Amino acid sequence: MATNGEEQQSQAGRHQEVGNKSLLQSDALYQYILETSVYPREPECMKELREVTAKHPWNIMTTSADEGQFLNMLLKLVNAKNTMEIGVYTGYSLLATALAIPEDGKILAMDINRENYELGLPVIQKAGVAHKIDFKEGPALPVLDQMIEDGKCHGSFDFIFVDADKDNYINYHKRLIELVKVGGLIGYDNTLWNGSVVAPPDAPMRKYVRYYRDFVLELNKALAADPRIEICMLPVGDGITLCRRIQ
Repeated sequence: MATNGEEQQSQAGRHQEVGNKSLLQSDALYQYILETSVYPREPECMKELREVTAKHPWNIMTTSADEGQFLNMLLKLVNAKNTMEIGVYTGYSLLATALAIPEDGKILAMDINRENYELGLPVIQKAGVAHKIDFKEGPALPVLDQMIEDGKCHGSFDFIFVDADKDNYINYHKRLIELVKVGGLIGYDNTLWNGSVVAPPDAPMRKYVRYYRDFVLELNKALAADPRIEICMLPVGDGITLCRRIQ
């Protein structure tokens, strides 16, 4: 049986990578993925932003490096040009998007905290992609409602990434399905929510995990039943569900 010291050492050795929400059972396997596939190809600006974010007390909120790589390739595969991001934090996934879309591409980026965004902004500016970003500080729902009311943005977005308040994911989906084009993608992050989606109700979990768990479960159920989309749930990062609008 492990001593308390051994247990603490074992825990200290887990999830050392900032943004690591990997659901892989083996940390060694996750580290292999990072060191073999992700870090050797990570652009220098993204590495710099990841290191800046590592110093922030809320660094667990950042998109993991492997998910950033996935999003970057996905955007290139679908030739995305007009995109949206709800929930920016310091901008790691935002930078991955900005690097992937063409020079005249656009990202509508929304977050309630400009201070966090400005922490990563110098890196984004140095990368030469800040002109692609239209950052709006504040809740996203009023902005989405205004866009729908105006009628000019219906079906205009190629790709939308949501990594924000889980209790509003359903509300976001009701609006985003009108704004993404037919054939376009919406990506909802954290849809496996620390693996808690399969945990017994009485299982020990952190307060914030328990609080948002039911909202994530509600979203997953709603997406699976939505006839307007095709879906694919992937165990990348903390789980990402891709929704392709088909009608």
